[in-house]
Amino acid sequence: MMLALLLARRGVPVTLLEAHADFEREFRGDTLHPIILEVLDQIGLADRLHALPHVKWFGPSLVTDDGLVTLADFRRLRTKFPYIMLVPQERFLEVLAAEAARYPNFTLTMRARVDALIEEDGAVRGVRYRDATGAMQEIRADLTIGADGRFSKVRQLAGFEPVPLSDPMELLWFRLPRRAEDASLFDLDTAAGAARPFAIMRGERGRPAVLVHRGDGFILGVIDRVDHWQVAYIFQSGSYQELKAAGITALTQSIAARVPRLSPHLAALTDWRQLSPLSVAFSRCARWYKPGLLLIGDAAHVMTPAAGAGIKYAIEDAVEAANLLARPLLEKRVDVELLAKVQRRREWPTRMIQTIAAFNQANVLMPALAPGAARDGGAPRLPLLARLFLNTPGLRNLPARFIAVGIRRVRVEE
Repeated sequence: MMLALLLARRGVPVTLLEAHADFEREFRGDTLHPIILEVLDQIGLADRLHALPHVKWFGPSLVTDDGLVTLADFRRLRTKFPYIMLVPQERFLEVLAAEAARYPNFTLTMRARVDALIEEDGAVRGVRYRDATGAMQEIRADLTIGADGRFSKVRQLAGFEPVPLSDPMELLWFRLPRRAEDASLFDLDTAAGAARPFAIMRGERGRPAVLVHRGDGFILGVIDRVDHWQVAYIFQSGSYQELKAAGITALTQSIAARVPRLSPHLAALTDWRQLSPLSVAFSRCARWYKPGLLLIGDAAHVMTPAAGAGIKYAIEDAVEAANLLARPLLEKRVDVELLAKVQRRREWPTRMIQTIAAFNQANVLMPALAPGAARDGGAPRLPLLARLFLNTPGLRNLPARFIAVGIRRVRVEE
């Protein structure tokens, strides 16, 4: 959607095919990083998004016996938006679609499921898709872009095989209702023993916007999403069937034992079908393009919740692709070398975040899931070197900058 909007703004005729009938579905990620908010501000959409219900994240901290240890604080950065903004992705997509609809050269076709690539003379020349009635339609294009996620149909049709880069991260994803007394749900001052979180993401008014708890064989993330609590229950790889066989009651009891304040909320979970199981591993295609075709976002490089940056890197892909391809598309001179340039521009940042996140997943997250790894009383004491790093001016801002911006700032070129 972002790429279609940016190309339409430059005068490129664009048709966007969306498989669903609307945007109302259970998205896994709703985060807009500072650099993405800067990009949206460039094209006049930041204020419109801030008018929507949203939550701000100012940075992660560990909870220790000595108090909070700040791992990253976006408020120290030089940016107009010193926070990660959490806004429902369906509302975000509606804003982008409404803006793109202002351009007569933009077309959005809903309920369009791609069925085949049109290939002629060794190049992709468009797609065949089934419309809302099930009838087969055809659309030809100078360039076809697959931005259809980690289960990309376009990638499959093109014959690209992503290379796995990590073991799967497995979790259950579900909602819990808000209650009248929830103003104090994230009050750290009242949390002790089993109720004490391991880490938090700082939010507005001094309250955490995310709490992370360690249980026996699981990690629980509780996320403030304005009108409900989103919960990620991360468990040991390969134990899903065992969890499911034990049943919903055993699951809710294990959570309540670790986070007693959630007990009233957990009463809303009565059926396993209320949970969405996810199993995601980092992967990346060795090549993102072929003549007439380009992959971006998770279609080219799958991110996992361990990175927490899937939307960021997908939108950055879109910005760089639009910057490099808009004029050549207008002049009908897009060749393989230009598509290769898009991959070269984006592959290094992608490799960096996937490498770091995969290391953290293997060496921090997974060991914390081992039976008996949970400890009451907060986080272990940080190593001396880490404490020195986080307390040294000039160095302590590097983690925040890497999370918020990345290796380099992307900007929309007009």
